[in-house]
Amino acid sequence: MPREHLIRPWLSLVASLVLLFAAAWTVLPGPIAVLLPLAVGAPELSAWLVVIAVPIGLTAALDARRRRAGAIALGVSVVCAALALAPLMQAGRATRRFALTMSDVLGEDYLRDVTPEARAGMRRRPIQVVDLFRGFDPGGRAPTAAVLFGSPDGQPLRMDVYTPPSGGPHPALVQIYGGAWQRGHPGNNASSARYFAARGYVVFALDYRHAPQWRWPAQIDDVRTGLAWVQKHGADYGADVSRIALVGRSAGAHLALLAAYMPGGPPVRAVVSYYGPTDLVGGYREPPRPDPLDVRAILETFTGGTPDTAPAAYHDGSPLTYAGRPQPPTLLIYGSRDHVVSPHFGATLHARLRAAGTTSVLLELPWAEHAFDAIPFGPGAQLSLYHTERFLAWATQRKSER
Repeated sequence: MPREHLIRPWLSLVASLVLLFAAAWTVLPGPIAVLLPLAVGAPELSAWLVVIAVPIGLTAALDARRRRAGAIALGVSVVCAALALAPLMQAGRATRRFALTMSDVLGEDYLRDVTPEARAGMRRRPIQVVDLFRGFDPGGRAPTAAVLFGSPDGQPLRMDVYTPPSGGPHPALVQIYGGAWQRGHPGNNASSARYFAARGYVVFALDYRHAPQWRWPAQIDDVRTGLAWVQKHGADYGADVSRIALVGRSAGAHLALLAAYMPGGPPVRAVVSYYGPTDLVGGYREPPRPDPLDVRAILETFTGGTPDTAPAAYHDGSPLTYAGRPQPPTLLIYGSRDHVVSPHFGATLHARLRAAGTTSVLLELPWAEHAFDAIPFGPGAQLSLYHTERFLAWATQRKSER
């Protein structure tokens, strides 16, 4: 028997086991910080995992009858394909459910006021299969300016400004990055900023001071300073400052919600929160299980204490605190498998907003972990972007309250 016929089953087995390790994270949570990226990435790369499983399985099938290693490799490959297919099947169901949710909340014809030019630039399908494999090109260009908008305590704060290719005025989209309030910079999520700038928004990506050197409320103070700057100077970059919307991710989503909800800030048309904390007390009392990032330690670093030792910070720093009165239209996006910010906190905020008469849309991705859109061509990022751009278009272009 040729030597390759003896080696091939074992190579197939090794390859299938390596693939099984990767595919298992579509259902397993990341118990520690170093493993969390695997749980984030595996569901979003599920299409690639399926593609890899097929040739491994076919190769193993050639030896399955004659070699035990080949039979095992074939079985493992089938399990890998099934694990990887699960997020894609869930994405199909979520696509239909999200479309119904948007039309139920915003109205069947909620895009009626959106210009034909804006509609033409939107993604045509919630999930474009080809993008799952070739990647995602956001279009647009690098920021046209990096503007100093404040120097609190001698700390310079800048924002990156992304402008559309055509003249304005355009809606203003203020983007706030995440990073546990401890790290990050305005260049985070640059692909998102480029995408929206290419489609007719002037995007202002804000910076803010970080904990533990600067604790709450330094972060929201900086965001509000940035918003005041946008309101005063945004027109210089082609922005229509009467149409400001906010979008944030994780800690940045928390700050975006607060900036939209807290009294005294400039009026905004809408706010979009990607997996943002909404109830700091609840987040401390009910940490995720497993808790790979140690949520309590993050909150203590941010606020300077616990809910018992720093109650005002936890109360004033929770978007839920302000949800009992009408607020700007809100889009909340969470992953059901989030082990940093549990999606039930988003559901609680959503219910409180709806009870107060606020237009609120809650979309929950059943396969997704925290920061799922870090892979911009994955099913979670594509589906979220599809509805985010429609929500923002509805909010910034509608001619009347619905």
